[in-house]
Amino acid sequence: MGKLEIPAPYPKQIQFFEAQSKYIAYGGARGGGKSWAARVKAIALALNNSGMQILLLRRDLQSLRENHLLPLQKLLKGVATYRASTRDFTFPNGSRIILGYCAAESDVLQYQGQAYDVIFMEEATHFTEFQFQTLTESNRSSGQMDKPFESRMYFTCNPGGVGHAWVKRLFIDKQYKETERASDYTFIKSLVYENEHLMKNDPSYIRNLENLPPDRRRAMLDGDWDVYEGQYFSEFNRNIHVMEPFAIPRHWNRYISIDYGLDMFAALWIAVDEHGRGYVYKEIHESNLIISDAARRLKEVNNGENILMSFAPPDLFNRRQDTGKSAVDIFLENGWYFYKSNNNRVQGWYDLKEWMKPVEQKDGTHRARLVIFSNCVNLIRCLPLLQHDEKKPEDVATEPHEYTHAPDALRGFVCGRPTASEPAPMPVPDELIDEEEIDDIDSFLSFGG
Repeated sequence: MGKLEIPAPYPKQIQFFEAQSKYIAYGGARGGGKSWAARVKAIALALNNSGMQILLLRRDLQSLRENHLLPLQKLLKGVATYRASTRDFTFPNGSRIILGYCAAESDVLQYQGQAYDVIFMEEATHFTEFQFQTLTESNRSSGQMDKPFESRMYFTCNPGGVGHAWVKRLFIDKQYKETERASDYTFIKSLVYENEHLMKNDPSYIRNLENLPPDRRRAMLDGDWDVYEGQYFSEFNRNIHVMEPFAIPRHWNRYISIDYGLDMFAALWIAVDEHGRGYVYKEIHESNLIISDAARRLKEVNNGENILMSFAPPDLFNRRQDTGKSAVDIFLENGWYFYKSNNNRVQGWYDLKEWMKPVEQKDGTHRARLVIFSNCVNLIRCLPLLQHDEKKPEDVATEPHEYTHAPDALRGFVCGRPTASEPAPMPVPDELIDEEEIDDIDSFLSFGG
């Protein structure tokens, strides 16, 4: 039996090794020692659990060979037997580490019908959500272990890539749906500064990361999941564009803008102050609502607020041949009147970029014309996930479609040319107030609300 020599891990890697939830992700930035941690964890599992079947995946064969096959051949010499025909390492206790890749979307189908006690998805953001979901079907007991073991998946990842959205949803935003449980997901963030070996032996690598363009540096050095390559709104920054809610002054102009489909009804409430600055302060983001139910939800969430204008996209004004009615007609029948927003997508996105542009203040801080209250979790989640359309880079890609609804509603608001509020009215001296007049005004306002 050969001797296995493994350097001591650093604290974040130890957290990764010790985590025992169903899905465990490790990463966030370049140079955090993720691939090494995945290899070592796979070896430890194989040595300590007889008969365990472990699948270790990369997206393409070349990176699989360079990042795992060659290092594992060196590390496991005399410890496990490698078979090139099946691309696996077999341990004396019957455990195996099988190396695989999924270059094409359909390559993942080769693992259907197989059973792996543990699956590692290295650089998980390079895999599509379909590939991830398909692999979960194979993450089950292999029946070859001599003791009970709850199947598990490990992920290493950086921001960016085709799988950025699903990884971010599960491990960063923690937005779960249907049977997904928060307790099943663990994320351990690693940064290059925690990699003692790299800091000592290759300090130029850290300097290279520090010299990247600002947006890419945020992703690759800081591990910021709100910015990535191909992102349309790269200016989005939670420190600038997200704030805690406050009571909206009564005299501010208030708007509603919607995007409607049966797959998702998105509505945003936006207030504009005296300086023309917009505050997104409420939202609806719900699926499977027919138009009358969507109108009912608008009334419930609006709760009697005085709205200056409501905007809807032009397609909702198209009349159906079978009924002669448009979606807007049905909204009107249920108490909501909408103005038509401009349908120039590209100009609308450009205008939204102007609203989101961070502007440096006298004190050195940055401020944008548009901010979002922290309770609008779906807009905050979806807006930074929009990507450039590959065929028309000046436009936003319409896929993944599930992320476009709330941003489309926001674009409709910007296209509506909202106006700044008038200054707050001056207080009236007490001696000039007619109490009977106040009663009349209050009754009128109550009726109008």
